[in-house]
Amino acid sequence: MLKKRKLGRRIGEIQAGEKLVFQAAIEDKDLLLYLGLTDDANPLYIQHDYASQTPFGKPVVPPVMLTGMITSAVSKYLPGPGSYITRQDLRFLRPVYHYETLEFLLEVTDVDEASHCVMLSVMATRGAETVLEGALSVFPPHTLPRLDGRVLENF
Repeated sequence: MLKKRKLGRRIGEIQAGEKLVFQAAIEDKDLLLYLGLTDDANPLYIQHDYASQTPFGKPVVPPVMLTGMITSAVSKYLPGPGSYITRQDLRFLRPVYHYETLEFLLEVTDVDEASHCVMLSVMATRGAETVLEGALSVFPPHTLPRLDGRVLENF
């Protein structure tokens, strides 16, 4: 039997200024899984011989993989399960390399109850260096008229 999961916070429970900080390590297993699932054969992501001859000097992490780390944090924590990202504007300022650990900061910048939308700023750093920044628009979970046990059976 699957464990039922609680939905994330509703729009009225979220306030501007709230923050989420988390770290993510870039491991070979994660890169290989991502590349296998997406059938992405870009040599810049995995072939050391090729990447060493580019201005990057070594293989880089696919930007969409970093995006996935952010969307996962939205789905898990802020606002949490049941959320839906409606817009994202991310800028990848510097390449991210294999085996690095990044620190991500998500901050609620605005809560618009009328449009049921939460705005989040996003930043990822490698030590003191910012590698990614941007913004997200997110619909937090909607309040459903009535939940019975069948609604979340496969959640």
